[in-house]
Amino acid sequence: MPVKQPQPGDLDAIETASRDEIQALQLQRLRWTLQHAYDNVPHYRQAFDAKGVHPSDLKQLSDLAKFPFTAKKDLRDNYPFGMFAVPREQVARIHASSGTTGKPTVVGYTQGDIDRWADLVARSIRAAGGRRGDIIHVAYGYGLFTGGLGAHYGAERAGCTVIPMSGGQTEKQVQLIRDFRPDLIMVTPSYMQVIIEEFVRQGLDPRESSLKVGIFGAEPWTEAMRREIEGKAGIDAVDIYGLSEVMGPGVASECIESKDGPVVWEDHFYPEIVDPETGEVLPDGSEGELVFTSLTKEALPIIRYRTRDLTRLLAPTSRSFRRMGKIVGRSDDMLIIRGVNVFPTQIEEIVLQHAKLSGQYQINVARDGLLDTVVVQCELQPQAAAGTDAAELREITQWLQQRIKTLVGISTTVNVLTPDTIERTLTGKARRVVDQRPK
Repeated sequence: MPVKQPQPGDLDAIETASRDEIQALQLQRLRWTLQHAYDNVPHYRQAFDAKGVHPSDLKQLSDLAKFPFTAKKDLRDNYPFGMFAVPREQVARIHASSGTTGKPTVVGYTQGDIDRWADLVARSIRAAGGRRGDIIHVAYGYGLFTGGLGAHYGAERAGCTVIPMSGGQTEKQVQLIRDFRPDLIMVTPSYMQVIIEEFVRQGLDPRESSLKVGIFGAEPWTEAMRREIEGKAGIDAVDIYGLSEVMGPGVASECIESKDGPVVWEDHFYPEIVDPETGEVLPDGSEGELVFTSLTKEALPIIRYRTRDLTRLLAPTSRSFRRMGKIVGRSDDMLIIRGVNVFPTQIEEIVLQHAKLSGQYQINVARDGLLDTVVVQCELQPQAAAGTDAAELREITQWLQQRIKTLVGISTTVNVLTPDTIERTLTGKARRVVDQRPK
């Protein structure tokens, strides 16, 4: 399908500014952020003092490396409102993480923060080809999760008509897509797979829907997944990146004309790549852990937040800002199997290489005595299930085991299952890993 090229009026002026202009703005805003955090958040004052640094020590952008990191534990230790830099009465909205592994991380927004967030998501939608008057189907979860409301307010700010569907009720998702004929959908890539499956289950061709663009985020996904979704749904699939501690969706987003990695909106967020072990700042192009410092947030300024996402910073292309490479995994999601580092996305890439396998998979890890055991469960494509006999099933199983052993370096048991066997995500992120090993 023809890609919508941006027109001059579609872009904010800063998106085409020179690097000197961008860096001058970053330095100005970074000085304000450090002082704002130091003056108003006891945690930051104590952390800066303990490191022997003061906001006035920031003379150039590289001086940010002198300042301490912020980790998710810091937000949990200051639960619920201890990281806020404005009086609670000035906080217009509160979001929080799911808190599945402990206390949730709580984030707050002033009205100004919400307005800037909406502006950045609107910019992200324009980068994805969305335009005023388009209909956007939002299937991210609403509530404390930042995805639904973040996408919603941004779509409205972009001048679009919003269908606030949220997650779940997959049959109704398909019905509304057919009836309301949206142009774009904003959803996790794993739930888009579920929607595509529901189209097929109803005897419908998802490529015949009105959808032209999918804006996918909230979980890592691979180029193989992009090809899978684009081929099955007949859409352009673009990547939007964000996390609640930094803002929510819209920290970075891909441009439809290049689809070469999310553009970091560097006028609002300063990115660094650091060595996950040492914390040393790495040069652009090096793979490491992504770290963000907010530049304009009032209620919850975030200083050198360790995202745990592993990626690279790349040179600008479609915009004047730097890009992120695809997230290869999370340092805290990395599985260590018999001494080998394994990321779920490595398994995903291999599964999607086989024409008869769908993108649905799950990795089950357990321990038998002193040895780790890994079972990879995947599913046949619905159209392939009926014509695949037991002999071919064994061939697919052996092929996948061999590819994983060769490319990842671990031995696995592979179960190739019939369609709709693996539990589906109805409200958001897929559960790709079940780790049952003793802690």
